Amino acid sequence: MSKSVRLSVEGMSCGSCASRVDKALNGLDGVEDASVNLASDSAEVTYSEKLSVDDLVQAVKSAGYDAHEVLDRDKQMREQREQQAKEMRTLKGQLWLSTLLTLPVFILAMGNHMVPVFSEWVHNSLGLQTSWWIQLVLTTLVLAVPGARFYKLGVPALFRGAPDMNSLVALGATAAWGYSVVATAFPAWLPSESVNVYFEASAVIVTLILAGRFMEARAKSHTSDAIQRLMSLQSKTARVVRDGEVTEVDIAELGKGDEIEVRPGERIALDGEVSSGDSYVNEAMITGEAEPVHKQKEDKVVGGTLNEKGTLRFKVTATGEGTVLAQIIRMVEQAQGSKLPIQDTVNRITLWFVPAVMLAALLTFVVWYFAASESALTFALVNAVAVLIIACPCAMGLATPTSIMVGTGRGAEMGVLFRQGSALQALQQSKGVIFDKTGTLTEGKPTITEWITLSGFDEKEVLTLAASVEAKSEHPTAEALVNYAKDQDLKVSEPDTFEAISGLGATGKVDGKTLYIGTSELMRDNNTELHTEPNEAKNWAENGRTPIYVAIDGKLAAVFTQDDPIKPSAKELIKRLHADGLKTAMVTGDAESTAKRIAKELGIDEVVANVKPDGKVDAVKRLKKEWGQVIFVGDGINDAPALASADVGFAIGTGTDVAIESADVVLMSDNLTVVQQAFALSEATMRNIRQNLFWAFAYNTALIPVAAGVLYPFFGILLSPMLAAGAMALSSVFVITNALRLKTVNLEK
Repeated sequence: MSKSVRLSVEGMSCGSCASRVDKALNGLDGVEDASVNLASDSAEVTYSEKLSVDDLVQAVKSAGYDAHEVLDRDKQMREQREQQAKEMRTLKGQLWLSTLLTLPVFILAMGNHMVPVFSEWVHNSLGLQTSWWIQLVLTTLVLAVPGARFYKLGVPALFRGAPDMNSLVALGATAAWGYSVVATAFPAWLPSESVNVYFEASAVIVTLILAGRFMEARAKSHTSDAIQRLMSLQSKTARVVRDGEVTEVDIAELGKGDEIEVRPGERIALDGEVSSGDSYVNEAMITGEAEPVHKQKEDKVVGGTLNEKGTLRFKVTATGEGTVLAQIIRMVEQAQGSKLPIQDTVNRITLWFVPAVMLAALLTFVVWYFAASESALTFALVNAVAVLIIACPCAMGLATPTSIMVGTGRGAEMGVLFRQGSALQALQQSKGVIFDKTGTLTEGKPTITEWITLSGFDEKEVLTLAASVEAKSEHPTAEALVNYAKDQDLKVSEPDTFEAISGLGATGKVDGKTLYIGTSELMRDNNTELHTEPNEAKNWAENGRTPIYVAIDGKLAAVFTQDDPIKPSAKELIKRLHADGLKTAMVTGDAESTAKRIAKELGIDEVVANVKPDGKVDAVKRLKKEWGQVIFVGDGINDAPALASADVGFAIGTGTDVAIESADVVLMSDNLTVVQQAFALSEATMRNIRQNLFWAFAYNTALIPVAAGVLYPFFGILLSPMLAAGAMALSSVFVITNALRLKTVNLEK
């Protein structure tokens, strides 16, 4: 049996770090899947019982990083925010200190480039050698104090044979510093034309990369805003009604069955069912729908939503991890931590990227050392250091996870929950959308429009018996039948037995009588003759309205039909999907005439009717072969197999738990226009990822040769280590800032 765990990983600083942790976890025998997220410093791991969490933690440690299991999400998020705040304070302090120490070094080294007479002043007042010694002391302090973080992480990684970004920075800064120390203290060791110092390069590298890390940390803190907002909706206390007294208690003290009172302007603490009162509740934070929903007795309420007007009392039906809000948070976290197929390619590249960069730097040094006619050692050192610094793969590691985190967070805010982050990529590659009918394209709340009792049966008795059986069913038709009986003041009783027959109807016993209620196929399967079927029923079928039969003890007793209104948002969605070049189909268990009537009204391309759940799966497989990747949108138990077999399954969140668990994407409202918004979000997120990856890869690919000095023989252009450090820091900040744009991208077309 598989288990899942979320690990908090400490010490990762670039894409190669995340790739090494990913490789260490996925390399364990018993790990089924591991996804490491650099943007959230976490790992989602699915593993078998042969392993323990300690084994996973040890694997991360063997890769050179620390890890611990996340047991309490609230606590972990608080700790993460505190850690982020602490890290930003630390980085800010180190950045200020590094800047103060670097500024004099930069002025002494580069002042003559800005003010020519400055060089004469230094020579006349301090002397060149004294200037170098001052730079040596200040730069050493920069490396030893604010720059120590790079050595603490980079040097051990280097000795493990798994160099990372910190290793590159440590090597580059130390190379420039070491060469300059020799030039200052032991100039005779160097050729006379190569005696020069590059303390400013070493100090500025550390300062600029610290600046980049600070901006990166500040930007990363906003990628989890959606999760933090969702968690802020969770109430800490609630008013519980006990023995007629209303007392405010901690949320942890509440259990199922407790009665809670909610006043106007307060958040509903937990999921429940209204026991008394009348109010309007704003559920926008859960469903994305801004219009307040009317709530009265027996209506469901969701924890985290806002009670706007009246006072309500409700019985608690779920607490803790069982609440809708907790499930939403868990789904968003899983999606944010998941790995898109495109990320595998990135991981493979970044794993080998740092060693390749070190080899490129070494080759650069060797080529320049033997190729340059003058100051060969100087050229070799400067260009090699520039290569080391420009190529840090931070942006590569952040390109995909930051976009996923912001994209899935944006989706959650509009009521679209990506249970699998991979659905973001699959959605954009889809060629067609397949819909269930009842509860998906239609309201799913049909009403009985006509009822005919056959001769020899009492109408009220048949209706009472049928409603008593259907009272146990969750199907919309069953609900319509029960409501139809109640409207006629008939008393519905508890059936002796009940069984739902998927795709066909239901059967049960009441007062010793066996009833079958459902399609003509169900009647035939149970040897009920339909030759006594009234002509009206045949007319219904011819006009696209499905007859539903009631049989008692093997004899046809009644036939009725219903009307299930089409959702107002359905026609607009189909129109938009066609405009985007997508094909549409409807697969339903209803009669073909009914299905075709609905399809014609909506403009759907293809109809597959009168099918059982396995027939829906067959239809999905066939359309996949014909069209390519397909999406299935459904809401009921009988949709679960089709949801699972499609490339992407969309479950209407107002549907059943089974359907939701089988889906890749959950829509928290029944407004179908959010399906199109999900497509738009997928397109925007994948475009954002491609922009990030292009920037990260093209940037490095283009600038490594420039840093190596290939342009110098032709144009006299060299990329100094200082500019390389600034460019590298800018790359990571660009990627995160670009990902954050998804928070405001327009998803309406």
